Parts: sequence; C-alpha cells; structure tokens
Amino acid sequence: MSDATQLVSKVFVLENTSESLGYIKQFCDQNRLIGLKVNDASNIMAILSSNVDLGAILLAEDYCDSVDNTMDLARQINTARPELPIVLRRTSPTTFDELSEKQRKLFCATYTMDDLSPLQKVIDEYIFSLVYPNALVRGISEITVNVLASQFKHLKVSAQTPYVVRDRIIFGEVFSLIPLASSWCRGHMMLQAEENAILDILGFDELTNEEDPATFRTVNNVLGEVTNLVWGSFKTHFIAADDAGPGSTSEVPMVINHQHKYISFGSENPHLCFKYTLADESKGYCISIYQWFVFNLYWSPEDFKEIEVSVDDFVDSGELELF
Repeated sequence: MSDATQLVSKVFVLENTSESLGYIKQFCDQNRLIGLKVNDASNIMAILSSNVDLGAILLAEDYCDSVDNTMDLARQINTARPELPIVLRRTSPTTFDELSEKQRKLFCATYTMDDLSPLQKVIDEYIFSLVYPNALVRGISEITVNVLASQFKHLKVSAQTPYVVRDRIIFGEVFSLIPLASSWCRGHMMLQAEENAILDILGFDELTNEEDPATFRTVNNVLGEVTNLVWGSFKTHFIAADDAGPGSTSEVPMVINHQHKYISFGSENPHLCFKYTLADESKGYCISIYQWFVFNLYWSPEDFKEIEVSVDDFVDSGELELF
C-alpha cells in the first residue's frame, strides 16, 4: 500500500461541447478528480451557494454566448467563492491576450486542449499540495466511524472516500472545533452537522435518557462528546505520550461569518475532508456529518508515525470498557 493516500477532489466543469467534456473527463479520471457538470447555467450561482466540498472551477472561455458574458460569470464566481481557483480553457493560445488585466486576474491559470500542462500544475499546487500519510487518513476514518457508531447505536454509520477541498463554506447550523497539536502537526479538527437532523435522531434513538424532548443544547452536547472521543482516540493512535509538541507557537486568527456560513483558518492550504452518513434503513432516514482537518499552523508528514496501541491503551482511553 502506498504511504500517500490517493485522495480525490470535486471540481465544477463548465463546458458546453461534447468533445471538450470528453477530454476533461479523461483528465479528471487520470488525476483523481470528480467532475460535476451543471446542466442549467442559470443554476450555477445557486449551486455554488450551497456546495461545501469543491476544489476548483474549470471554465471554458466559450461557455457563455460571448466572452464578455463568460467573464461576467467568472466575476460572479470569484466574488461569491474567492477561495476556489478558476482555470480558464482558451479556445486558442492567442485569445487570452485579448482580455483586460482585470479580467486576467480572475483566473489562476489558463490552458488549451492542446496543452493541459497548466491545468495539471493547478491541480498539483492548489488541490493536492499536501501529502497525507495513508495510515493517518485511514485511521481518522476508522476512529470516527467507531465513535459515531458508539454514540448512535441504532444507526448504520458509513464513511465516504476522503477528499480534499478548498471550500470555506460551513455545512449545517452547528459545528464543533478542537485544536490539534503535536511535533508533526498543528491545526484544528471540525465536525459539522444540521441541527434538525440530529434532533430527529435524538427523538427516536433515545440518546438523552430524559423525559424532556431534545433541544439545541442536547445537540451541542452530543456533538461535543463525539469531538472529544475522536480527539482522544486520535491522540492515542497518532501522538506519542512523550511527544514534545510543536516547535512553533505562532497563531493566526480564524474568521467566522455566520450569515454567509463561512469560516477561514487564516491559511490558503486545502482541507482534508471526511463525510459520514448515519442511516436508519427501516425508516429510510439518512443524515450527513462532515469532518475537516485543517493543518493551518504546522504540517510535517515526514515526521508522522502511527502509534502501536495495546489493549490497555484502549481501556485507558475509554474505547474499551471492562465489565
């Protein structure tokens, strides 16, 4: 098994011609990208306002009925989601020279179908710029699935393929945040969920053990408990007891805008993202929980080492209980 996990990332593909779509689909398949095609161009901005897990936008110069309208669309996208790199496909190498300097600044790079190397460079530099050890990614997923299963015993918990995002849009109404610190990393872990979905689960899973109905405070407590359990298991598996901690103590401010469901960790680094589903198959009920790992302060994957864990360690951490 390779030491570097083959993560994926989702990209918006704004193309009209079947020939170009065929080339880009082949490129996506070869570069661990999941291309999302918008069927109705009038829905682009509405979709962008709700999508929380994109890595980039691939925009064709002739996507709209004129270059000016395509540039206007690019401006709208850049205004709404400046964290997402926009890559412009030119119809010919000379067409980009016709754009103004202000228009050129909307794009991180341009490419043609005859030369995809600039697109490849963007994918490497903007999306897959950080290396994540396989044991870390696999371990995070396994740890979180086990914790969620222990808290939501009546539900089936599953994890999707981990992926990389540049999004800063928060999912749902409630999220928990906890700092991560070791000699090989420093950053944050965040869990995100929809309040009403968790309340519905609390209603038929009887997790509260109380006569009064669950409230938003109950949701806070449950998500906080899951976060603590995941963090405790993360430390047990990946941070040695004698770990001296990070050498750097620098800090950057985080910015949260509740109205726009936006969060910034003060770094341009992409985020490692996991999506978990909790389902009650008998009721046809399914909700999602998103998990972000943001190594915005320090990241040294070459110093990462998985800790060999004994049964006693699991008992001490609370993952196993003697009875």
